[in-house]
Amino acid sequence: MNLVALQNWLDNASFAILFVTMLVYWGGAAFPNLPATVVGTAGMAIANLCIATLLGARWLEAGYFPLSNLYESLFFLAWGITSVHLIAENTSRSRLVGVVTAPVAMGITAFATLTLPSQMQVAEPLVPALKSNWLMMHVSVMMLSYAALMVGSLVAIAFLVVTSGQEIQLQGSSVGTGGYRSNGYRLHKATELSTQSSTAAGDNNGFARIESNNNGKTAVLDLVTATQSQAITKAEPLSPQRLSLAETLDNISYRIIGLGFPLLTIGIIAGAVWANEAWGSYWSWDPKETWALITWLVFAAYLHARITRGWQGRRPAILAASGFVVVWICYLGVNLLGKGLHSYGWFF
Repeated sequence: MNLVALQNWLDNASFAILFVTMLVYWGGAAFPNLPATVVGTAGMAIANLCIATLLGARWLEAGYFPLSNLYESLFFLAWGITSVHLIAENTSRSRLVGVVTAPVAMGITAFATLTLPSQMQVAEPLVPALKSNWLMMHVSVMMLSYAALMVGSLVAIAFLVVTSGQEIQLQGSSVGTGGYRSNGYRLHKATELSTQSSTAAGDNNGFARIESNNNGKTAVLDLVTATQSQAITKAEPLSPQRLSLAETLDNISYRIIGLGFPLLTIGIIAGAVWANEAWGSYWSWDPKETWALITWLVFAAYLHARITRGWQGRRPAILAASGFVVVWICYLGVNLLGKGLHSYGWFF
């Protein structure tokens, strides 16, 4: 079997497997009694192996790392997403990870297999600027960072869906404690907020301390923090299963983004060194470089809010979800313009 025939078989097989896997995960979300997680994990692993075989075959045939055109980069991104998915699912044991990652991986392979013209799927000799060891050292790390950040953002979107219309009260922190404590979440309907009752305050539970003065009147002597003394809900909490799911999704999103951000940082630094060798300047404010910096700032803000500011729940999840769009603009959007130093090897 020649390379073209093998490529056609593997890319179509990976698309078909991911399509079936997506349906399995969606069916498992609709019918919780189905063993969707086991079957879905197997499907993602098989698709990951098919894509790895495809990229390996192109590497052996062409003699260079398969990241020289859009077709190869899309499949490398799909391979990265399925790899990070397997890590995230193994950590979280949640089928919702596959509900959001499987359709994205399937869509990427469908676009590369069914939409790109045949001439863009053929391995061609590298242009002179790409004949460098930095092709593997820079581009592969950037693509892996994109994959990790996309998965982290998708899990954050799943968290927002699970907690939609709910006010979240968080206790504890995911930083430095090995994850949220089992009782770290209190989710209630946002429309049923009310002020804290005086009996709750009288318990001296950290919100306020109440004592009686000489006239028999009670007075608040101190408040711990302004935020802790704000309104809380009297509504009945959601089911323990949904609370546990929200905790898991929030934690895994934070951890996966925490993996992707250092990779993005290393990739940007490696790209700057390569740019200095190729173009004589570490930074040229090329559109791709500018959007890489914007992507870095968005996820740096997310991690800063989580670690330093103590943000938890929906606010950092919204910031992470917006990062999904930013990553796609950085990876693919700027290349649609056909301008800049990074335009070769992708669309032209």
